Amino acid sequence: MIKLIDILENKILVPRRSKEERSKNYLIATQKKIQQYMKDGGKGDLDLSSTPITTLPQGLTVGRTLYLNNTPITSLPQGLTVGDDLYLSNTPITTLPQGLTVGGSLDLRNTPITTLPQGLTVGGSLNLRNTLITSLPQGLTVGGDLYLLNTPISEKYSKEQIKQMVPSVKGNIYI
Repeated sequence: MIKLIDILENKILVPRRSKEERSKNYLIATQKKIQQYMKDGGKGDLDLSSTPITTLPQGLTVGRTLYLNNTPITSLPQGLTVGDDLYLSNTPITTLPQGLTVGGSLDLRNTPITTLPQGLTVGGSLNLRNTLITSLPQGLTVGGDLYLLNTPISEKYSKEQIKQMVPSVKGNIYI
């Protein structure tokens, strides 16, 4: 009979896969999930939050919401279209691609992002809380609220000045 102390002292139970191998397999499974989503026509939500994904494939269209929060994603592909919301909070992303289309809200809270692309259109709210954004681009359109709390912009400009810079914000501006 094997006793618990024998197991602990002699390390009888040994993991079958190393941490590195498990991480690699998780990344492969995540990439397969994306490929299957695209093969199925890109309908519905694509939840990749807290996965090890660092990039997305070219030509990706997400029918509803794309969850990328708490991932190590560093860039998005050119021409990415998201039908509803795009969550990028708590990621290391620093820039967004030209031509990004977000039908709903865009959440960039707690990221090191410094700039937004010219002509960015966000159908819902744009959340830039706790970012390093220093300016807003020409042609920015926001269909909902604009959150700028704890950003260099909110420390430099008043709500009225920001409203003059981006008159196409349809909701409230929070600084």
